[in-house]
Amino acid sequence: MRLAILGVGLIGGSVGLAARERLGAQVVGYDPDGDAVRTGLAVGALDAPAEDLAAAVGDADLVVVCAPVGRIPAVAADALAAARPDAIVTDVGSAKRDVVAALPDPRFIAGHPLAGAETAGAAGSRADLFDGAPWYLTPTSATSGVHFERLTRFVAGIGARPQAIDAATHDRLMASVSHLPHVIANVMVAQAAQALGGDGSLPATGPSFRDATRVAGANTTMWTDIYLANRDALVDQLDDAVARLQDVRAALVAQDAGAIARWNDAARADREALLQVGLAGGEGPARELRVTVTNRPGIVAEIALALGRAGININDMTLSPSADRRTGEVALWVAADRAGRAAELVAGLGLQIEGEA
Repeated sequence: MRLAILGVGLIGGSVGLAARERLGAQVVGYDPDGDAVRTGLAVGALDAPAEDLAAAVGDADLVVVCAPVGRIPAVAADALAAARPDAIVTDVGSAKRDVVAALPDPRFIAGHPLAGAETAGAAGSRADLFDGAPWYLTPTSATSGVHFERLTRFVAGIGARPQAIDAATHDRLMASVSHLPHVIANVMVAQAAQALGGDGSLPATGPSFRDATRVAGANTTMWTDIYLANRDALVDQLDDAVARLQDVRAALVAQDAGAIARWNDAARADREALLQVGLAGGEGPARELRVTVTNRPGIVAEIALALGRAGININDMTLSPSADRRTGEVALWVAADRAGRAAELVAGLGLQIEGEA
């Protein structure tokens, strides 16, 4: 495999390192920052540098765009223009709607690994960074099924758990569980500093405050891009958060102990449920499902998104076209304990599963 990395930071470097070590990939890297490329070479994330974007992607089987979120649509468009007709182009940004809308090319499949580290830059690259981590992929009706299969295999091959999701759902999810917490952490530290620092000195803070505000003031350049790229979903989540705060305020003003107790109990139950979801998936034995499909654009994306909406990861996938290429078979491997539900969802799309009437 020939892999091109556009943007050699922590994520790009880790993708390159994992692909070289685990898949035997030949990795070329390009970054406007020459120091980033030199670091990527030094840590073993790259086999060779490229003098420009076109040189990096010209012979690549797969291009991974690791540019800042605000630059991804433009960089990915340039990559598609320079890439081979059979190449795949993907990205790793945490906002998907704008980039998916801007790039209706069947070779482009937007992605987002839920992985990171306290360190930044290629110097912190790790081959195991993605081990067991969800890696969202956002296929559309324009997506090539063959390309989606290849990208899914690549993502699984470097240790992650590929999961299909539509772009709008992805952005709403990230606004809720990632982007909103950053906004609230920033508000909390500003409010605490103003409330407690009036005399020129701040008191010691406890572990609860430190844990809740750990992400406050995160990388300004990166997070400004993220906030703006996911602005619509984030504004919706902010409006909902304000409404919930108003409800708590009203209960406090009314001294409604029952409402406050129910609110607190509900938060505990919701947190436990969310943590259980976060710990599930990708473990245990897998079961194969074989699905007969007609050869039409978007059919693989339909299957993947139907499973993804139910939180069912596709551990592996193969496509086998018929001799006349009018029909084919999609073989899916999913967790054995979710296979029954997966079969129901596939059947709900009007598709036939081998061995089932």
